[in-house]
Amino acid sequence: MKRPKVLILRAAGTNCDLETCNAFNLVGGAAERVHIDEIKAGKARLLNFDVLVLPGGFSYSDDVAAGKILANQIKLYLKELRHFVRQGRPVLGICNGFQALVKAGVLPFSHAGEQTAGFTSNDSGRFEARWVHLRLNTQSSCLFFKGLPEMIELPVAHGEGKLVLKSPRQLEELKKNKSIAMQYVSDDGKLTGYPHNPNGSIFNIAALTNPEGNCLGMMPHPERYTASFHHPNWTRQTFVKEGVGLEMFRNAVEHCRG
Repeated sequence: MKRPKVLILRAAGTNCDLETCNAFNLVGGAAERVHIDEIKAGKARLLNFDVLVLPGGFSYSDDVAAGKILANQIKLYLKELRHFVRQGRPVLGICNGFQALVKAGVLPFSHAGEQTAGFTSNDSGRFEARWVHLRLNTQSSCLFFKGLPEMIELPVAHGEGKLVLKSPRQLEELKKNKSIAMQYVSDDGKLTGYPHNPNGSIFNIAALTNPEGNCLGMMPHPERYTASFHHPNWTRQTFVKEGVGLEMFRNAVEHCRG
């Protein structure tokens, strides 16, 4: 059976690449950790892979702003990325990877490829590292969420997770295009403020997808919930056989297999 090739893009400061690589290998992918310098030097080429993942961490220490330097490198050295997305190949940005996709103008989707959103410091003024409740947009065509329940839990770990948009009208466009893939909610599924929304993102947005559903950026960390015992309440959740995050990676692999 085909093992889709997964490019796990890393840079100085990336620190979730091993867990993400392991998750894809567990579900039948052939994941390879590739440094951005290898792309720059021509030692690796994006179009030779089936899936692209930008994992979490603190690329370049987030010195300028979270994900900004990596975003600039993506624009310079991954010029094939928009073509990769148009071909329907899965692209996933997790936490810092999501920040980089947004600042590279990949998400939210725009035909011009301009940056129309950004991230700023959490409203709490602190680094938020804990589990959150999330509601998936069942109307979204996001391939990573196929077969998942509407309500899930995942951990977050970020200091600049507040998503902001260029204009109020853009929020209505995101709703219309079904690009809001996931929202922070309370344990009963309601849109509420802190602490349920850990950063203050507009409309509680936790993830964005392109209209076709093959490019996803998300702040929560699915690679940190691939086994049932990763959940802090796992001893009481005997009905859970595997972490919900693992299913997201499996969906990407199965999509590539056709």
